[in-house]
Amino acid sequence: MVNQALEHAEALCRERGLRLTEQRKTVLRLLCAANKPMSAYELLECMRTVVKNPAPPTVYRALDFLLEQGLAHKLESLHAYIGCTHPDHPHASQFLICDGCGEVTEVEDASVAASLQAAGQALGFQAKRPIVEVLGTCAQCCAKQNRD
Repeated sequence: MVNQALEHAEALCRERGLRLTEQRKTVLRLLCAANKPMSAYELLECMRTVVKNPAPPTVYRALDFLLEQGLAHKLESLHAYIGCTHPDHPHASQFLICDGCGEVTEVEDASVAASLQAAGQALGFQAKRPIVEVLGTCAQCCAKQNRD
């Protein structure tokens, strides 16, 4: 799954005339391989096992590139990043974030995005990043709570 995401990212960058440098690729690989969202400093710690003396600006520059290209998302409520599950097209994402186990599921529901856009337009508001983060409990954690 990680290799497939990296291959897809490389192809998208090639199509766009951009370079997916080794450092950018390393950050994306770490995000895609993680079983949870990662902060910039968690990424920096993980990079130390792969890259000699990585500096925080290196990670932040790579994250900025990945965000700009739609290859990653920033979860504001967690101050963390995840790889995008479908970076091949621009989209307004919704994230279901379990506060029990930390699992994050990316959802792309056009009706949610349209509803938010209509509500914003009615108020004369122009959204820059129409991203929704929903905190709650995933099905597994709900089942576990019901058993306990």
